[in-house]
Amino acid sequence: MQNTSGEQASQGQLHALFAAYLGWTLDAFDFFIMVFVLREVAASFQVPVGDVATAITLTLACRAVGAIIFGRLADRFGRRPVLMLNIVCYALLEFCSGLAPTLTAFLILRALFGVAMGGEWGVASSLVMESVPEKWRGLASGVLQAGYPSGYLLASLLYLALPWLGWRGMFMVGILPAVLAFYVRRSVQESPAWQSFSAEDRKVGIWQVLRRSAGFASFAVVLMMALNFFAHGSQDLYPSEFLGAQHKLSTDMISAIMIVANIGGLIGGIAFGMLSQRIGRKWAMTLAVLLALPVLPFWASASTPLMLGFTAFLMLVCVQGAWGIVPAYLNELSPPSVRATFPGFVYQAGNFLAAANANIQIWIAGHFANNYGLTMALTAGVMAILVALLVASGPEPKGARMAAKPRGTAPKNDGTGILTASVL
Repeated sequence: MQNTSGEQASQGQLHALFAAYLGWTLDAFDFFIMVFVLREVAASFQVPVGDVATAITLTLACRAVGAIIFGRLADRFGRRPVLMLNIVCYALLEFCSGLAPTLTAFLILRALFGVAMGGEWGVASSLVMESVPEKWRGLASGVLQAGYPSGYLLASLLYLALPWLGWRGMFMVGILPAVLAFYVRRSVQESPAWQSFSAEDRKVGIWQVLRRSAGFASFAVVLMMALNFFAHGSQDLYPSEFLGAQHKLSTDMISAIMIVANIGGLIGGIAFGMLSQRIGRKWAMTLAVLLALPVLPFWASASTPLMLGFTAFLMLVCVQGAWGIVPAYLNELSPPSVRATFPGFVYQAGNFLAAANANIQIWIAGHFANNYGLTMALTAGVMAILVALLVASGPEPKGARMAAKPRGTAPKNDGTGILTASVL
């Protein structure tokens, strides 16, 4: 791997990036299995789809809890051991979801899975952003976040095996990510930035930081809420309700369309991550969400498999293009001593505010003759505009210092009332 200035990555940096990418890939894989089997789980427990969609809401809502728990552990004891623990936890909970005897047990397990899922992203992203050189953080950010569509793509492939595995078997396959913990233990080194922190730095409380930077933290949470509505509002009900219930497509066709769409997500995340290294995080993210607006009408009204696949591809280029910048953006904005906690917390707190997306969209679609295309387009369009306005008016964190700041450095104000990340 090589950045735009020709600087080569070390073997340790590549291992850290690969482990973080795989961790987020397999985490997303476990999450997106749920969106494919909503109808099958509902039929098994003999309840409406809306009741089962509550599992998505609980998973998203509980991710903020995991971000705090695992983030604080990683800030105190290191990124590497906590990442291993996190991976094992979400893999075991995914497996147990396939054994749930009742809907209540299933919902509890999905909530606990959300806790484990919420911890992984913050810990992994801090490990990567603290390990790589500043000049290729944009590319590393795009590669790391590309794990999300990669996981969605793997879930799309597994969906082909639904007739043989059943929905329970699909969840049980989710135990496989646990093997990744052995790779992290063997090949990944601890973050050099974390090692530079003093014992005093490692004891800084997240609530102390949030109180000191309440305005900035609120901005980040609202932004992440909008980005999560933008992403989940265009993805979570797309395969099951839009392609399956509304367009009556077969399992094979749904899988094929989602594979094509997530290839677009992979391309978008990496491309816009690299672009952010040239034009800045805020302008690259703004461009990505605004490009989604002209795609939306065609994406929502597509009816043939060819157009459904093509527009889904374009949509995920834009959605994951914006998200490909998020790991670098939030880590560069974060106070160094709580970097494993702060990015994950504001991300997942935003997720909490957007957690009811699936249930809200089912309710709205019910008032539009179950037109999920229109419902998702309205959600994504409004949120794209909100994200653009927030990001364009916010700070530009590109180039922030990752290691502990020198003692005695006074915080500076960027002119917006927000303390800049490099000096917090």
